[in-house]
Amino acid sequence: MGDSPAIVQSQVQGERSIKGDQAKGEEITSENIGTELKAPTLVQYKWWIQIVTYSIFVLCSQSIGTLLGRLYFEKGGNSKWLATLVQTIGFPILIPFLLITSTKTNNKNTEFKKPSVLIVASLYSLLGLFIAGDCMLYTIGLQYLPVTTYSLICASQLGFNALFSYFLNKQKFTPYIVNSLVILTVSSSLLVFHNDDSGEHSNKTSRRKYIFGFLSTIAASAGGALMLCITQLALQKIFKRESSRLIIEMSVYQSITATMAILIGLFASGEWKKLDKEMNEYKLGKILYVLNLIGTAICWQVFTVGAIGLIFKVSSLFSNVISILGLPLAPILAVIFLNDKLTGIKVMSMLLAIWGFVSYMYQHYLDDLKDKATKKGQLVELSEVSLIK
Repeated sequence: MGDSPAIVQSQVQGERSIKGDQAKGEEITSENIGTELKAPTLVQYKWWIQIVTYSIFVLCSQSIGTLLGRLYFEKGGNSKWLATLVQTIGFPILIPFLLITSTKTNNKNTEFKKPSVLIVASLYSLLGLFIAGDCMLYTIGLQYLPVTTYSLICASQLGFNALFSYFLNKQKFTPYIVNSLVILTVSSSLLVFHNDDSGEHSNKTSRRKYIFGFLSTIAASAGGALMLCITQLALQKIFKRESSRLIIEMSVYQSITATMAILIGLFASGEWKKLDKEMNEYKLGKILYVLNLIGTAICWQVFTVGAIGLIFKVSSLFSNVISILGLPLAPILAVIFLNDKLTGIKVMSMLLAIWGFVSYMYQHYLDDLKDKATKKGQLVELSEVSLIK
């Protein structure tokens, strides 16, 4: 005897319900996790291309900018305010890129409340003033220290960044990160005991100025690390989005504020009156004097874009790690082109800095493996739930 129409209809609805649940389960799995374990997609390739591009920006511009800044002082430049100004005044080269209309964000939910103009203006003003002061400290350090010493002291910025990230960005400390911080601290501290008798001070600075340059560079490193963490915090709490346009906007607007502050200092100090004489007496000539300043300005704007881009894509700590990775480049180039002496204590400091970097990157590698294992476990769990349904 055949089933009644009601029973048949119930069976059909039941089958449809089961298939719907299975389809829903497959949809959840593929949408949330499945794509992570498939062959690299166009989106993944694009992400890696962006990371590599921003890293190249940071590594190359940092090394070249540091060498050009040191060359300015080596060949007759004396203005601290001008050397500071060229670190921020290159922002006009970025203005054409504001035409970029990318609005893609990390969060699929693009509905977010835009921050008020007052909040954004206050943020850019504070960051700009902070950058102006930090650039001045870096300038003092670069004027009084050889490039090798200056670059290696900057390695301490990674330690400061990890410390500030712990409090501001909820960065977790692990044995490998702690090891990295200790080693990098020791690496930079060794340089303060460097003997002045080595004859390394090509600009004949006194021991007192050497110490002053050392302390200024340490303070600048701490300030730079704090600025990176504040930038990451602002991106998380205020902007809550990621786009190429926002990267350029942040670079431009904070540079405008910093440039205005430095220009006030340049005219208030009276150094602007000596610039004409300085250019005429520059050892490499007027043309190379101008090209040096233009090249330095371009390099540091490219560096700013790369650093902010890495903060967007990963974190402030990762951005700083890439910066630290480039530290050995400047000393090596300085030995080749500026006749800096690579003494034993500097070699030891450089090796310790590299060791500290490797220690941090190993922790990043472990975190990546853990993240992949977690996603794989979630995929298996969702697949089992789908089959049960």
